[in-house]
Amino acid sequence: MRIVKAAPVMAKVRDDIDQVFDRLFRTTLAPEALFRTPAPAPEAWLPPFDLLETATEYVVRLDVPGAHRENLDISLAGTLLTLSGRRELPSAEEHDRFVHTERAWGEFRRMIRLPAPVVAEQITATYQEGVLLVHLPKVPSAVTSKILIR
Repeated sequence: MRIVKAAPVMAKVRDDIDQVFDRLFRTTLAPEALFRTPAPAPEAWLPPFDLLETATEYVVRLDVPGAHRENLDISLAGTLLTLSGRRELPSAEEHDRFVHTERAWGEFRRMIRLPAPVVAEQITATYQEGVLLVHLPKVPSAVTSKILIR
């Protein structure tokens, strides 16, 4: 049997694949993985949002369950709407520990470019059941109307 030295690129690929399998089996099948403290959440996370358009306004729905109203900020610069805030790390009792966690916490910032100008003085926002709802009335000239063709 002849031994052939692997090309450096293929050796790197093989090493990468080996590391993936090592991490997979070491963390999911090892009993000590069940009692490990979870890694801290990333510094920033991106809550999902919807941007809806009606004839007279834009409506933004941002899902931020667990965030407190006083930790949320809304700003508008031209047509750039910025929604930011933070969700606090859930506290655990001293004798409790997380076995598994997938929820993110920390600071977030969502920047949404609106398709048309809005009336900044008439923007309203409500926060209920973990959803921030922002109503952005369109500038009257941006409100479209159907024109009859003769």
